[in-house]
Amino acid sequence: MSVDRSRELIDAVTASIESGKPLSIRGGNTKAFFGGPQTGEPLEMSGHSGMVSYEPTELVITAQSGTLVSEIESTLKEQRQMLPFEPPCFGERATVGGAIGCGLSGPRRPYAGSVRDFVLGTRIVNGRGEDLRFGGQVMKNVAGYDVSRLMVGSMGTLGLLLEVSLKVLPAPRSECTLMLEADRDGALEFQQRWSQRPSPISGTCHSGGLLHVRLSGSETGVASAKSKIGGDTLDDGDAFWTRLREHDHEFFKGAGRLWRLSIPQASPDPDLHGDSLMEWNGALRWVISDSPADRIRTAAAEAGGHATLFRNGGAETEAFHPLSGSLLKLHKKVKRAFDPKGIFNPGRMYRGL
Repeated sequence: MSVDRSRELIDAVTASIESGKPLSIRGGNTKAFFGGPQTGEPLEMSGHSGMVSYEPTELVITAQSGTLVSEIESTLKEQRQMLPFEPPCFGERATVGGAIGCGLSGPRRPYAGSVRDFVLGTRIVNGRGEDLRFGGQVMKNVAGYDVSRLMVGSMGTLGLLLEVSLKVLPAPRSECTLMLEADRDGALEFQQRWSQRPSPISGTCHSGGLLHVRLSGSETGVASAKSKIGGDTLDDGDAFWTRLREHDHEFFKGAGRLWRLSIPQASPDPDLHGDSLMEWNGALRWVISDSPADRIRTAAAEAGGHATLFRNGGAETEAFHPLSGSLLKLHKKVKRAFDPKGIFNPGRMYRGL
């Protein structure tokens, strides 16, 4: 059932602007571990929920930000459609606003696109208390400077998200998951070879000497690729990719800090102490390691990427990769433009922002 709390939320923002007291925006709070610490007066979004509109034939859904991701996925499933970026939830109470704010994508990301690629429009309240709409519900309305997509991954630091319109896609007619024995080098070679040719691959994961490959598409396309790739078929492939997406895979139960490294696909593993898991054809490396943060971030930078402290961080370590001077200056300008008094989620991305 749709509950429009917009006026109440706008009033709360206005009161915060007047008092100068910061707000901590919270949906399902399933990603509280991610990013910097939560500070400020909690502003609960979970009651601001419900579908605003859904046009299956147009492949567009609009929902209030407190709507559960599971509710959206269930609605789409009835029409054999899906959120192609497979947002990780990390709990049953995950909301679509949290998915947009964190900007995280699941195993299908390099093959279908990221969260940002599917955001068509947003409705937000900025740090002046203004109720603003950006973009729309069709692709032609998102030309030019796209503020809607700027909200993706901003950790709620630029404004209060009220609504979001998302492009959705038809679910594949056929899927299967293959398992192949492979060491690290063999897995990288396989992924590089297959990423350079047309194929229905929609997910890869290498851990513990096993390479899992998901195939999605038409029945004939999946069957053809399966015969060429070989390996064993995993009976419950859907459950495997869900466990991977939600970090219920055995790898993520290891003790230590969890790092998320985004590096070029063909890069060898950085020389770090700890266990690792590889996704996205090698472009995403998860590392469990207690090595110093500087060492991990230097290794990622030398490989041409960056490192995020995803979980088990401490107050002494920033979660996100340090920004260069020019990028930090740009971030501060954008923050001031949207949130001049700094009331939205201070410190969730970087200290002082």
